[in-house]
Amino acid sequence: MERLQKVIAQAGIASRRKAEELIKEGRVKVNGKVVTELGVKVTSSDKIEVNEIQIEKEEPVYFLLYKPRGVISSVSDDKGRKVVTDFFSNYQERIFPVGRLDYDTSGLLLLTNDGEFANLLTHPSNEVEKLYVAKVKGIPLRESLRKLEKGIRLEDGKTAPAKVKMLSGDKKKQTAIVEISIHEGRNRQVRRMFEAIGHEVVKLKRERYGFLTLSGLKAGEARELTPHEVKQLRALAIDRSKKNS
Repeated sequence: MERLQKVIAQAGIASRRKAEELIKEGRVKVNGKVVTELGVKVTSSDKIEVNEIQIEKEEPVYFLLYKPRGVISSVSDDKGRKVVTDFFSNYQERIFPVGRLDYDTSGLLLLTNDGEFANLLTHPSNEVEKLYVAKVKGIPLRESLRKLEKGIRLEDGKTAPAKVKMLSGDKKKQTAIVEISIHEGRNRQVRRMFEAIGHEVVKLKRERYGFLTLSGLKAGEARELTPHEVKQLRALAIDRSKKNS
């Protein structure tokens, strides 16, 4: 027997956190009866419905996408803009992005139909290291970059310490290329961190997620993760959680 929210997450309907919300809202039925308690356990023979639609458990799939700029990190968009799942039209599984990258940010994004896996990687205490390369206006002083390394105060609180490295500076164009690694996943965090030290980000790319890179991929291309990579990611997140506990 497994917890209801876990089964919903494994079916690719939503993350476990979202599944719990669906249960609390009375949008889940087990064998025809509405269930609102989170502790309920079910078996493979139970009929489970979410929003009146019976769920079917899918085999888990895991993808790495090189997201181009100008694409929404979502499964749909009410404005008709291109979304990340548009790159997976040949697959039947109901995949969704693990976390997100801004519309104007390119780079490495994971997608899956495994809600448990997605929840593990995006939980605040489990966040794996993500490396970005930013092109910014102006050339940051070393003391400004140290502020990012120590953690800087934003409107939603102080950021965790970051690793920062100046890659190049163009005095004529008054721009710089800076590499930054963070563990957190706040909304537009890297852009806001640079704005806090007076440097607007004009281009941003996520080049690494944990040990994963974009090697061999062009913008808009994707590949499946290997079983070993999935296992490594789980281990990374769990190890990170232990360090934070």
